[in-house]
Amino acid sequence: MSRFDDLVDEGRAFRDVHLGSLTTYKLGGPARLYVELHSEDDLAVLAAALREVPQPILVVGRGSNLVISDQGWPGLAIRFGFEFTSIGVDPDFFVTAGAATTLPRLARETVNRGRGGLEFYVGIPGSVGGAIRTNAGGHGSETADWLESVRVFDVETGEFETRRPEELNFSYRSSSIRSTDLVVSATFRTIPIEVEAGQETLREITRWRKVHQPGGTLNAGSVFRNPEGDSAGRLIDELGLKGFRVGGASVSMKHANFFEADVDATAQDVYDLVTEVRRRVEEDTGIALVPEVQFAGPFT
Repeated sequence: MSRFDDLVDEGRAFRDVHLGSLTTYKLGGPARLYVELHSEDDLAVLAAALREVPQPILVVGRGSNLVISDQGWPGLAIRFGFEFTSIGVDPDFFVTAGAATTLPRLARETVNRGRGGLEFYVGIPGSVGGAIRTNAGGHGSETADWLESVRVFDVETGEFETRRPEELNFSYRSSSIRSTDLVVSATFRTIPIEVEAGQETLREITRWRKVHQPGGTLNAGSVFRNPEGDSAGRLIDELGLKGFRVGGASVSMKHANFFEADVDATAQDVYDLVTEVRRRVEEDTGIALVPEVQFAGPFT
């Protein structure tokens, strides 16, 4: 028996867990193996199991920019548990948050403690770990602007490392963090602010989202990265593609860079819609849009 077999027998790992319920699209099939991490000791156990039986790794996080294949994920899916949601503030205005901390909560708690800079996170339905991987941003700010350091667990070496922003090769909506680098926590710089002023900023961002972005639908946020000097949503809208549909997936009528899924949609529908919209934009404008959403597992 492998160490993964032992973990399954002990109830610390699970087979054939459907991942769709862990994503905002609610689509997709099962992971061959699934582990939820509850302590740093769990990371060491996981690394030992992976050294014995290597698996492709998928960190699920909040599942807010993730589409799981209808066939599932042919490896190990990992999610950080509640134990990785702590937020700590020190007198020098550094804020440290666990990987599973939701970004809206981080924004609100820092503002309520008179710390500013991270207000833009209130409009991003993801987690700290995902924000580091994707250099998440909005409203004129991005993660790299405020990041001081990241604590990472390298599953290949079984070691914890602290990395500075300059080591992560941040660019627009991307970083050099590998799938085998598990973000455990991140420390951010903040600035002193008046609590009421910060709360008003949070309200303004929330109002803006309600006006400009679809709510109450199955979607994964922005589908494409904005090309330099332009907007992916504008390019899609200019082609008259709002409402364009492939199967159970369609381009939002409210924001053309948001693609919505019906309750009977498939992950393949979303993939095919993304592929077709990208093809049409490139054919018309010469601009090859780059997906911001991650597709995990086999698609045709």
